[in-house]
Amino acid sequence: MLAPVPLRFSLPILVFVAGAATLAAELTGARLLAPWFGASNLVWANVIGLTLIYLSLGYWLGGKAADRYPNPRVLGGVVIVAAVTVAILPLALTPIFRAAQGAFADLSAGAFVASFVGTMLMFLIPITLLGTVSPWAIRLSVKDVETAGSVAGRLYAISTVGSILGTFLPVLVLVPAIGTRATLFLIAGVLALAAVPLLGAKAIAAPVVLLAMMALPLGTIKEEPGETILFEAESPYQYVQVTQAPDGERILRLNEGWALHSVVPAGGGALTGGYWDAFLTLPLLTNNPNARIAILGNAGGTTARSFRLTWPGVRVDGVEIDPVVTEAGSRYLDMAGPNLTTHEADARFWLAGDRGPFDAIIVDAYRQPYIPFHLSTVEFFEEVGARLTPNGVVAINVGTPPDQTEVVDRIAATMRSVFPAVLTARYGEFNSVVLGFMNAADAADARARLATAQGDTAQAARILSPLLTEVPAGGEVFTDDHAPVEQMTDGAILDYLNEGAPGA
Repeated sequence: MLAPVPLRFSLPILVFVAGAATLAAELTGARLLAPWFGASNLVWANVIGLTLIYLSLGYWLGGKAADRYPNPRVLGGVVIVAAVTVAILPLALTPIFRAAQGAFADLSAGAFVASFVGTMLMFLIPITLLGTVSPWAIRLSVKDVETAGSVAGRLYAISTVGSILGTFLPVLVLVPAIGTRATLFLIAGVLALAAVPLLGAKAIAAPVVLLAMMALPLGTIKEEPGETILFEAESPYQYVQVTQAPDGERILRLNEGWALHSVVPAGGGALTGGYWDAFLTLPLLTNNPNARIAILGNAGGTTARSFRLTWPGVRVDGVEIDPVVTEAGSRYLDMAGPNLTTHEADARFWLAGDRGPFDAIIVDAYRQPYIPFHLSTVEFFEEVGARLTPNGVVAINVGTPPDQTEVVDRIAATMRSVFPAVLTARYGEFNSVVLGFMNAADAADARARLATAQGDTAQAARILSPLLTEVPAGGEVFTDDHAPVEQMTDGAILDYLNEGAPGA
């Protein structure tokens, strides 16, 4: 028979593990939300806010319960229940989130409300129960009032150190290695194991069962109706999925999948019918059929692929922060080719190195639904200008809801403060293309150059040319110090939903 572990050892271990499990469950659980509701600031506000509410409730309940039941076995039982509810999360994922998504699909701000309900259901029991551990452990550890402060300080410090581990270990190591669902099973198993010394050797069955659940075949994370899943993975950054439609079109989706990040059209041609086609005109606008072009936000390589098929002399440097997305593009989206060199890095950090000169720089980076703010500021566009040739062009894709162009206008004004000429074009319902020219004469000749397009590029040029609008100097700009891109984007989305978006 195993010798009992003294409380002076078992309680600090339990507090450490509970602190780690709380943050690990919060961060890993948020990744369960991402394929359904995304990872926007609105969703993260729900996750963090509700976690703090449940912890506060747990602290209060834990203090009251500890006074009424100053028994380590009762605390151990509570921790086992918390562990079981953590393990239930990935099993309950699909029905809970599908119900929340469906119930609020026709309400304004539906994603926010649905994610709020999903998070509320997901975290209520486990986080509240984990919140009871520290005050309960303090009650069991205090022997006299003279040492109460020292005991409380020591246990809260141990809990905080555990929380630090729970912040980094799942995101940086466990989720990329074994996936979100297996990580939650592992958290549950370790949590239950930490409760065993308080309950006795017979309780070892609980962590054994929970850890064994890591071997469960759970199938796909999220299905797309009518499409075949070709690739599905979780990276340190996001949920990544590649699907194929019945007509053969292949699509890259990230997180909730509301935006298409890369496509290979049915039939395999160069034209996509989306904003990517506008970028095909850059060799014309720079008057260089053998242009060197950098794509900041290469994703699955749609633009690089289109250049390969239409402008074989163009050389592309594709910068993508997420290596899993690059892998998906290479394997399933016809990205690889002799014209493309890929780089795994943050776009601005990469550009700050000894790069270029480039004839054109494309900015198409998103942490959906936001352009990273540091890729929209005066300082960033000054760096871009320093990497362009004298006749270079920068082109940025700005995604916004229809009739919600505040972010587009601010980015265009910011670019106009750096470049002598800027043109914008609303390319479809949800995308705008903003072009900044190093040479104002090139902007003035833009339509004439587009009129010379041939082949697939001619179709893209015919669509783009009449949409081009000159941006006057002036207007409020984004800076590294103040660029409220996220707030403005959230406001635009909520306004769009409140105005009765189709399907919203």
